[in-house]
Amino acid sequence: MAGANVVHVTDANFEQEVLKSDLPVLVDFWAAWCAPCRAIAPAVDELATEYAGRLKVAKLNVDENPRTPALYGIRGIPNLIIFKGGQVKDQILGAVPKRNLVRAVDSALT
Repeated sequence: MAGANVVHVTDANFEQEVLKSDLPVLVDFWAAWCAPCRAIAPAVDELATEYAGRLKVAKLNVDENPRTPALYGIRGIPNLIIFKGGQVKDQILGAVPKRNLVRAVDSALT
């Protein structure tokens, strides 16, 4: 359910892959049963390709990794959080249009 440029993160590797990343990271908190998550997935995959080298795109399955979503107060999915320097820079809730994601990513990259 993810393109070649998307990293799958877990509770175990979240700190290393996301919080300690040299690049800003867009994390897609999702679940297999979530229809809106499936609807937004192609846009997330496109961002991973379009921003390769400038942005890391990661997916975290909330059913398989409950600890990290709990730390960030994730109560609804899809929920996308942009991290930069280990800090939350932006959060997008719901299956929003790709342009909304682009706007948030561009803002975090500046």
